[in-house]
Amino acid sequence: MEVLWSLVWCLYVVVFVILLLSATVHHYLGLRKLYISVLKKLFNFGQEKVEKKRPPRWQSNADELDVSMDDISRPIFTPNHPKALGMDEDAKEDFHLDHILNYVAAGMAAITDDSVTKYFEPEELPQWNLLSRTNKAYEFISFRLTLCWMLGFLIRYLILFPLRLIILLLGFLNLVVCMSAIGLLPDGNFKRWLNSKLMVFCFDFIAGSLSLVATFHDVENAPKKGGIAVANHTSPIDALVLATNHCYDMVGQRHSGPLGVLSSALCRASSHIFFERSEVKERALVMKKLQMHAENPYVPPILIFPEGVCVNNTSVMQFKKGAFEIDTVIYPIAIRFDARFGDAFWWQDKFHHYLLHMMTSWAIVCNVWYLPPMRRKQNESAIAFAARVKAKIAHQGGMIDLSWDGFLKACPVKEEWKKQQQEEFARHLNVNGEEAEEDGACDEILNEFKKERKEMIPDFKKEMEEMKLDFQNEMEDMKPNFENEIEEMKPSFKKEIEEMSPDYKKETGGILPNYKKEKEA
Repeated sequence: MEVLWSLVWCLYVVVFVILLLSATVHHYLGLRKLYISVLKKLFNFGQEKVEKKRPPRWQSNADELDVSMDDISRPIFTPNHPKALGMDEDAKEDFHLDHILNYVAAGMAAITDDSVTKYFEPEELPQWNLLSRTNKAYEFISFRLTLCWMLGFLIRYLILFPLRLIILLLGFLNLVVCMSAIGLLPDGNFKRWLNSKLMVFCFDFIAGSLSLVATFHDVENAPKKGGIAVANHTSPIDALVLATNHCYDMVGQRHSGPLGVLSSALCRASSHIFFERSEVKERALVMKKLQMHAENPYVPPILIFPEGVCVNNTSVMQFKKGAFEIDTVIYPIAIRFDARFGDAFWWQDKFHHYLLHMMTSWAIVCNVWYLPPMRRKQNESAIAFAARVKAKIAHQGGMIDLSWDGFLKACPVKEEWKKQQQEEFARHLNVNGEEAEEDGACDEILNEFKKERKEMIPDFKKEMEEMKLDFQNEMEDMKPNFENEIEEMKPSFKKEIEEMSPDYKKETGGILPNYKKEKEA
């Protein structure tokens, strides 16, 4: 028994040393890439076993063809190009009540399988990765695969997870200590140089806890000092991935707890911007800080994720226009994760659930493309510029370019988008010539009414002037009679006042003493 425990401890020590080396000097030893190559061979073995148990290829192709044809014929709503679906543009027949059935079908299809919420769900993999995080029970297809899956489960949860957690804690402590030490140095070129080197090292150390392997393409287009770097958003580790290759100043939500300690340490070393999104005043100050930061050629570029939400890395949602309103250079960056080794998409409700999901994955593998810098064109709006940058990122990463706002997953649809669909539907109601003739007759009646109204205006003004003169004359005639009536009423009014004064004095004489006594009491 002691020999068994000794072997277990030796295994833990060996794996920990390998993980520690892969977190610190993996660039020289190539340990992470070697680990990924072993995983690929293991996945290929599992895929061969799965393919043997699948139905013939022609059946799956037929199914895929049916699905694709169904998707083509299915009505699709988009916010930028509203289309009244189910009614042809060149329709000549009269409108009937059954024409709305196509709209009802489109609404039902949107509820069951819309073009927004499916991009906030984990991606279904075409190749099994020996994880039970799929919709199909691949692990029970064959006995060998079941053994491989069980062995992989024990390795991931009993060996990799606890050791990776230790590496994560060491990396977190290393980052806080290094950034706090840099914060003690005076501002200058040496501090900025040391920050750029240590920040990349510290984040690469933390990335070792996830066995992260990131391949960076077109490094000559990497962001320079100053300016703003924008990237698509999939997970909270997007900034970690980019920081393993380049130093950035980050913009984000202010946190408390461990993340608050980390953000405060980062702010000591460089000019990061953390703010409270719920405060309107702070959001206004952030825009000024971004403008000043982008104009400073001595500070690292600001890193922003304009989507504002995490998407499952198959599409790119609408970019918010805030960062694109600043007149500066924009450095687009495309990030595409390989979900075969581990899905980095954050779909869990709790962050510690997401952290457990990441720590128990095989690895995190991704490709990063640095795109050529872009500038806002003359007379180009911030919204159009944001859409142009988003299209470039989606094309380079092989993702779908969507114009939907990512916050639709939690917020109701904007009223203006509903109005666009309603207007398009109403426009299609005018489909035949008879309705056009009716509209023409209505226009003629309206024009005749306007013409008659113009002709009546002079006569109306003349009548109003005559009525005004008559009214003034009547008032002048009534004035003497009114003055005589007032003079006649004055004597009688004075007499009534004199008769009422004795009674009034008696009443007030009795009230005032009582009031004074009550006040003194």
